[in-house]
Amino acid sequence: METPFGPPDPPFVPAPHLLPGAAVGAVPLTGGSVNEVWLVTLADGRSVVVKTTEGLPAALYRREAEGLDALRASGTVLTPRVLELGPDGMVLEAFDPAPADAEFWERAGHAVAALHGTVGDRFGWAADGWLGRLPQRNPWTTDGHAFFAEHRLLRYLEEPLVRRVLADGERADLERICRRLPDLLPAAPPVLTHGDLWRGNVVARPDGAPVFIDPAVCWMWAEADLSMMFRTGGVPARFFDAYQESRPLDAGWQDRTRLLHLRELLSSTAHVGDGYKRVGELRATLRAYR
Repeated sequence: METPFGPPDPPFVPAPHLLPGAAVGAVPLTGGSVNEVWLVTLADGRSVVVKTTEGLPAALYRREAEGLDALRASGTVLTPRVLELGPDGMVLEAFDPAPADAEFWERAGHAVAALHGTVGDRFGWAADGWLGRLPQRNPWTTDGHAFFAEHRLLRYLEEPLVRRVLADGERADLERICRRLPDLLPAAPPVLTHGDLWRGNVVARPDGAPVFIDPAVCWMWAEADLSMMFRTGGVPARFFDAYQESRPLDAGWQDRTRLLHLRELLSSTAHVGDGYKRVGELRATLRAYR
């Protein structure tokens, strides 16, 4: 209906060329740090999630879609289906936020344990991907300690914000840690990992089943996946208890999460400097392993 001031403005719709139908509204979603993410309501009543941001590499969305497919194909975890894919964004099934109840997180723990039961013969992945806005390098490697050192820790020393934040002595601390990794972390097989496993990347199907989003998949240690879930917090203890019921962890795993979490602290610093207030934790961890 027209008003004395003219017709109303049409609703904002992100990336309309990607949508599988006409849209009647869009609401921004929070939680991510890379993409603009929208919950879009289509004219036929369906809701979809649209991820789109200018200036990101076109392959980023393709790699994410491939990762979602790989996790789902393992038959162990649920992931959203990609409805539309383009060089500037993607459209996915929409789900509900994860509830806080123990039953949901119990199911999530069992699902991740099943995922980590998918064992490979090498570390890495068939192609490089992304963690956030920065490349995740995944060359095939038979030595897990060498893979983690070179491609999950030392690779961040070349990033401008990490160079700005870490003093020479702190960079040397990280290099010493990497040389000592075989003594600090037990050898373990490469398993299929989500790669960016924190509370915000778990959502819920209407029937309460956990669904896993935004992966950075690779064949890696199971404890590397768990370290992020454990150290970033907000996850009920029932998740970890359920995981261990399905896939018992070696003694000391909780202590080892501090060292494994260096990857996430370095990634955060490389993206935003101290914008997430994690540089203090990064420095404390480097000191702890001198």
